[in-house]
Amino acid sequence: MKMIGVVGARPNFMKMAALLNAVDAHNKQKKEPKISSLLVHTGQHYDEKMSDIFFRMLQIPSPDINLEVGSGSHAVQTAEIMKKFEPVLLEHRPDLVVVVGDVNSTIACALVAAKLGIKVAHVEAGLRSFDRTMPEEINRVLTDAISDLLLTSERGAEENLLKEGIAKEKIYFVGNTMIDTLLKHKRNADQSKILSQLGCVEKEYAVLTLHRPSNVDDPALLKEIFGALNEITKKIKVVFPIHPRTKKEIERNGIALSEKIVLCEPLGYLDFLKLVSSARFVLTDSGGIQEETTVLGVPCLTIRENTERPSTLTDGTNTLVGTDREKIVKESFAILNGATRAHRLPELWDGKAGERVIDVLTRYFSK
Repeated sequence: MKMIGVVGARPNFMKMAALLNAVDAHNKQKKEPKISSLLVHTGQHYDEKMSDIFFRMLQIPSPDINLEVGSGSHAVQTAEIMKKFEPVLLEHRPDLVVVVGDVNSTIACALVAAKLGIKVAHVEAGLRSFDRTMPEEINRVLTDAISDLLLTSERGAEENLLKEGIAKEKIYFVGNTMIDTLLKHKRNADQSKILSQLGCVEKEYAVLTLHRPSNVDDPALLKEIFGALNEITKKIKVVFPIHPRTKKEIERNGIALSEKIVLCEPLGYLDFLKLVSSARFVLTDSGGIQEETTVLGVPCLTIRENTERPSTLTDGTNTLVGTDREKIVKESFAILNGATRAHRLPELWDGKAGERVIDVLTRYFSK
């Protein structure tokens, strides 16, 4: 079975790492069919931290092919990925293309494969925010519509897919591959020295990540969010690994930051995992961090009006606070005043999702 895995941004590697490790285990156990895999990085997001150390840390090979697409508008980037990915498929002729998540690389490569008659498997299928203003939501819906195998990370995803007319026999509940990677590397992350490097004490700081265009590109909204954050820093330090586009917009709009907002460069995977796991709470607009904090048992306040990961709300530690200054401050202070909530690990977030994905793929092709 010849498989091409596609990644386009750093979070995709966390999901794909679990699959590649499972492929390696499958082949070492001499199970049938033997799987040959090729890893394609579209280069949608350039990340200087993706050095050889990054891949050794995740225990996966560096990409076999880098399309080096780079940044651009959604239309330009998607088109460039399609143009560069098609020759790869024509040369290697895989049986299957595996795409993960919801970035432009996901829909672009799925579309090219589907039009060439190559089977497509979508890992993390069926997640829905029901907000079509989010580019990621468009990518999710369209990728699921043309995929042959839809591998879901939570139970509610299957219901979403069935409502959209996806045949039940295409859907497989396998769990969350990104959590495989987290659980595998948690012990190594615990050895990170990032807290001392940033002058932080465990549980005496919060972590912030902020990068979504809907939050960052609106000056009024950005000022509202940082008004809330400056208020929060009266009670606790906030560590902010700052995204380049966010930094640019803060400077462009002259937004004043509290001196207790500690800025740092984007961190490597193990350092960031250590930072989050040791935090009092996390403020974010990221999807993946909602899931990671749920597994780590760290309170998470999501600066969005909706989430495509509802299990983090029903089972986990996540609370939607939107972009309203008053609500962000209120929920943050509630945590600092000792408010707690019951939480549990969502079903099949057990570190074995990658194995289940490979089991589904090999059974499918054995037929």
